[in-house]
Amino acid sequence: MDRKKLLKGVIDIHVHAGPSVAARELDAADMLKEAEAAGYRGFLVKDHYFPSMMGCQMVQRHLGSGSVEVFGSMCLNNAMGLFNLNAVDVAYGMGAKMIYFPTVSSKNHIDAHKGHFAGAGKMSVPETPVVYVDENGRLDPAAVRILEYMSEKDMALGTGHGSAREVDALVRKAVEVGMKKILVNHPHFHIGATYEQMRQWAALGAYIELNVCVFSEGSKMGPLPTTILEEMLREVPHDRMVLDSDMGQKGNGSPVEALYNFMCLMMERFGITEDELEVMAKKNPAILMGLE
Repeated sequence: MDRKKLLKGVIDIHVHAGPSVAARELDAADMLKEAEAAGYRGFLVKDHYFPSMMGCQMVQRHLGSGSVEVFGSMCLNNAMGLFNLNAVDVAYGMGAKMIYFPTVSSKNHIDAHKGHFAGAGKMSVPETPVVYVDENGRLDPAAVRILEYMSEKDMALGTGHGSAREVDALVRKAVEVGMKKILVNHPHFHIGATYEQMRQWAALGAYIELNVCVFSEGSKMGPLPTTILEEMLREVPHDRMVLDSDMGQKGNGSPVEALYNFMCLMMERFGITEDELEVMAKKNPAILMGLE
């Protein structure tokens, strides 16, 4: 495969670069160097515990050549006060491109990982498990207000690590309040979503995330067999998918190399075309980042 052509213009919107309380393979400055060398258009830094905008802006301004954009984000976990509208407002003011609903604070996440999550930080105060949808399928009113604010500001929503039931209610409410940029985070990995749910979310206008990190042939830590990848490519519309690395965990290698190798795998084994990869790894991420 033509590496230069394949990677030129990529926007990886799920990179776990440091600094962080979690152990990371590289920081945002390291990632910027790799992204520039590869010809990326941009990347987004995701941290489960703290907003990433400040570091992203500093490395881009002082270390970048201007060819790569470094995007910041924030996760609505306990560390941020959960559905904290003031925090989201400040994040928007600081240029955050994506706000994630609960990840490491989600009860679904905590139950799935049972203390063995590679991206976890080592804090002394335990997480309080969060469920934001009640037994009748209604979202926490504070969560709804967050969605309304994000819709007003045209921000991108990452659905986080809630259960399929929570994600379903979240996507539907986000669409109801007028949100245009919705990314369903790894529905194939411990969210428990069915392919029918993925198709429904895509039909509603959401993008379905395909993460390199979670596949055994994608990273050193990936638990999922490649058969899941084959099924997703068969069942989910390619033009509603976003391919990103979800890499950066300590000991898991380079996000750029992992993404390149995975793109080659998708082409060689499953017949994905360069044009389809352009949509998944370049066009759709650009839409979510407000570049298209």
